[in-house]
Amino acid sequence: MQLEFFPSRTLTWYLARLFVTRILAVLFMLVLVLQMLDLLGESGDILAYPGNGQEQLLYYVSLRVPQLVARFLPYSVLLATIITLATLNQNSEVISMKAAGLSAHQVLAPLILTALVISLGSLAFNERIVTRSTATLSAWQAANYGPVPNDPSVKANLYLADGRDLLMAASLEGQGERMVLRGVTYYRRDGNGIIVEQLRADRAAFANPGWRFQNATRFDVATTTTTRLASATVAPGITPEKIMISKVDADSENLFQLSSSIEAMKVAGRRTSELEAAWWHKLSGPFSSVLMPLLGAVAAFGLARSGQLLIRAVIGMALGFAYFVLDNAALAMGNFGGYPPLIAAWAPFVLFTLIGETVLIRTEE
Repeated sequence: MQLEFFPSRTLTWYLARLFVTRILAVLFMLVLVLQMLDLLGESGDILAYPGNGQEQLLYYVSLRVPQLVARFLPYSVLLATIITLATLNQNSEVISMKAAGLSAHQVLAPLILTALVISLGSLAFNERIVTRSTATLSAWQAANYGPVPNDPSVKANLYLADGRDLLMAASLEGQGERMVLRGVTYYRRDGNGIIVEQLRADRAAFANPGWRFQNATRFDVATTTTTRLASATVAPGITPEKIMISKVDADSENLFQLSSSIEAMKVAGRRTSELEAAWWHKLSGPFSSVLMPLLGAVAAFGLARSGQLLIRAVIGMALGFAYFVLDNAALAMGNFGGYPPLIAAWAPFVLFTLIGETVLIRTEE
């Protein structure tokens, strides 16, 4: 029996079903509470735009919920692991399994397999849904919750330099020569870096070269006068290609889009360590759920009547949250170039796998 990784089919299905129901319950409660708190903070800004009402609030929730699910799914798996294993231990089911000849790894195997399936589903969910909702929400927020952008590939909060001059835009739509900037501001500066002129417009289209502001407002700093212009063309050095690599949001792009953005930035000689770390973390993040049953396993074993069940549960939670803290720290180091991107994304996973195995083997095997 010790050579078999999984217990019987009936027991495997029983443990997997318990685990899944608790993951869904914990995830539902976490997302519900966090979404309510988040909506309380954002509802004022959403309703401040004229014409917004309940429909826009529900639309915001539909965009925000996928982000919350993606972020807190590993936490839900950790808490569900501790709840499931602590309940089994308290009801002496773990003792019965071990008395039947099962090892600690065999008890955990159905949970690990379930977590692996959840990780694969989470990866697909992140790539197909979360990236799109994040891109749309960012563009909507950049428009101050005004008209919802129709293009799901819009970029928001652009900051571009054309020599000494600066071009800023609230959002971008379209691609190539059909690219359109909205909520644009152009600052012309002299040789000392002092702003001498400001142009504002609601819309700017690519003029090849430059960007044509329509119905622009010009402010001259020297004379402090404001004039209206039917059109004005500025920033000839800024091309659509330069814009596409200047604002890359890893959370808004899937793996294939992000790979293309990284290659474009490498060709342009730009630093890509932050984006490469984010690319690898798109894989290691969802698969962190596989690690949670191992880190929470300390709650499954030991005598429940010894009074140490609560302590074991706390230890399991501490190991899990320590992983999340180290994962965020390693990712931050990868963004600054302190760690190679691959190491920044996967080192915490490997380290805590070894820690979890060491604790399990030394205490139970």
